[in-house]
Amino acid sequence: MKARLRTARLELAEPLRISRSVMTARDAVWLSVEHDGVTGHGEAVSSVYYGLDAATLVRLISAVDLARFPDPESALEDLPSGAVPPAVTAAVEAALLDLVGKRAGVPVHRLLGTEASFGVATARTIGITSLTHAAAEARRLAAGGFGVLKVKAGSPDPEDDVERVRVVRDAAPRARLLLDPNGAWSVAQAERLLPRFAALGVEAVEQPLPPGDPDTLGALAERSPLPVIADEDAVSAADVRRLAGRVHGVNVKLAKCGGVRAALRIAELIEGSGTELMLGCLTASSLGIAPAVHLADRAPWTDLDGHLLLAHDPWRGIGGTDGVVRPSALPGLGVEEVTAHADVA
Repeated sequence: MKARLRTARLELAEPLRISRSVMTARDAVWLSVEHDGVTGHGEAVSSVYYGLDAATLVRLISAVDLARFPDPESALEDLPSGAVPPAVTAAVEAALLDLVGKRAGVPVHRLLGTEASFGVATARTIGITSLTHAAAEARRLAAGGFGVLKVKAGSPDPEDDVERVRVVRDAAPRARLLLDPNGAWSVAQAERLLPRFAALGVEAVEQPLPPGDPDTLGALAERSPLPVIADEDAVSAADVRRLAGRVHGVNVKLAKCGGVRAALRIAELIEGSGTELMLGCLTASSLGIAPAVHLADRAPWTDLDGHLLLAHDPWRGIGGTDGVVRPSALPGLGVEEVTAHADVA
């Protein structure tokens, strides 16, 4: 097998502000793996939070020795994990899944055991922004078919968050609302604010407390008036094992846990525990989001809108502009590139 790497800059359509940062762009590294004239693709994206820039991703992905495997099927079977960051494992696995699916002539969701095609409503994120802009975005998104809106929280003044949710609720009265403070609140703040958000019709809250104390998060979930979903506290399977049955959901991002197979192991781990699966993502292109879309029929909550936040998506094939993501029926991941970029490795 031959591997090739390229990089691209993914510019956001508008700055995305969350409690800990403002993002305007993200770097993507694309891995292409070719075998017997067929090519599979995968994507990893840079992350300040996880300490991964494009140069580091290129170096780490380049170090994964795929040439030692006779074919992509055996590489997928024996792909090691743990030696490199989960984002690297997820990108390599995605390229191999794409390649194996293309060689078999079936989409990835069929490789994973789902025969029928499906579509799943995805949340669409509204960042920490002005009340006027939040209301306008909610109105526009609801009119475009989005039935689930995720509102970022964690403003210096919590009253701003309450008012933002209030104007979003007024602008999109039939939408399901999720809330994500990205770990910005203390326990006292969470206990004071969560009943107010519940009264506004928020369906669930992601990671209200700073990560690093899953016991405190679990204790808050026990007395919370709305479901608590762990995100930054639920990175690995070991993290999820500690939280299973204590929180209402875990947000599984493939770049965070290590890919599709790791996500499936987490789904199996929480089955029957009372903790539900949420599929999330980083801001990425359709190529980076596609592997999770092929799993989306398994999650009560789906937040796979990273490609929808871009000014220009250089890949296509998973939909989402109408509020519904759909795995393509084409073989592999079912995405195709619409813009060419220069090779870097």
